[in-house]
Amino acid sequence: MSDEKIILGISQGDINGIGLEVILKTLIEPGLSEICTPILFSSQKTVAYYRKVLGLEEFNFNPIRDFTQVNTKKPNVFVCYEEEINIEMGKSSDIGGKYALISLEKATEALLNKNIDALVTAPINKHNIQSPEFNFVGHTEYLGAKLGGEPLMLLCSEDLRIAVVTGHVPVKDVAEKITTEKIYTKINQLHKSLVEDFGIRKPKIAVLGLNPHAGDNGVIGTEDKDIILPAVQKASGENKMVYGPYPADGFFGNATYTQFDGVLAMYHDQGLIPFKTLAFNNGVNFTAGLNFVRTSPDHGTGYEIAGKNIAKEDSFKKAIYAAIDICKNRKLYAKINENPLQHTNIRKER
Repeated sequence: MSDEKIILGISQGDINGIGLEVILKTLIEPGLSEICTPILFSSQKTVAYYRKVLGLEEFNFNPIRDFTQVNTKKPNVFVCYEEEINIEMGKSSDIGGKYALISLEKATEALLNKNIDALVTAPINKHNIQSPEFNFVGHTEYLGAKLGGEPLMLLCSEDLRIAVVTGHVPVKDVAEKITTEKIYTKINQLHKSLVEDFGIRKPKIAVLGLNPHAGDNGVIGTEDKDIILPAVQKASGENKMVYGPYPADGFFGNATYTQFDGVLAMYHDQGLIPFKTLAFNNGVNFTAGLNFVRTSPDHGTGYEIAGKNIAKEDSFKKAIYAAIDICKNRKLYAKINENPLQHTNIRKER
């Protein structure tokens, strides 16, 4: 990792969605190059096309084919492909999936080779990107396989951080995927991330129940007291501030979440529906638990508004800021802990 400005890689996402629109609207801000060196993995022709469609003719970028050509004063475009491609804004197509994957593969390779310090991914279409090279249900699983570590989906805003035990899993399969050991592992992952990635020295974590009313003491399901509670108790017994399980509806309805640094939900929609209700357009999807930093905006491809020049770049901008902050926090944590004082038992002389 660079000791100077963070070198930030950006994958273009689905070329027919709003990804490149929010990327260009973010990169055109002149102050951005003062806090990071952005590298968009795309092509000159694709970026030039979007620049014209969006009326951003003043957007200047530096095309590169080698990382020795990086310009630290302006946005860079790493040329992943030379051909002119058929862009159909608002439509899902095989071409959209193909070039989303080309960009993602090049960006991931750069991350592994430490040519970039962090990666921000624009939204993909989980259907059209499927191929022999991408047999995953989303970015999180793909990057977990490529980058090493155990991925934890962590949705973040200024006031709320929600992780999930089960990510892209059908609701009918959620209960069987939840075990005490898995919940305990996710609690520890969330705790570690809050300390190392967010600089919270003694994080306070809430764990949500699975069933309505957290099972109502076994009346509406026994998973909460038989599976979730033991994981909470085990983590609490290790001097971690972990509480629950809480009934999810009341937890968010009466704003109990404001009393915690992190929340662990049992499944995707249990965590993401309240998060997007409370923080949409300002939220960030961070993949904790990896050996590298990856963030993304908390929205999808937005086909319904693609090409209309109305997509808001707020969440993408937040994803960039979050990646920079997490990189710096990890670096600071490593520096603080590189030469820890040895523990010594002091005996009192008689």
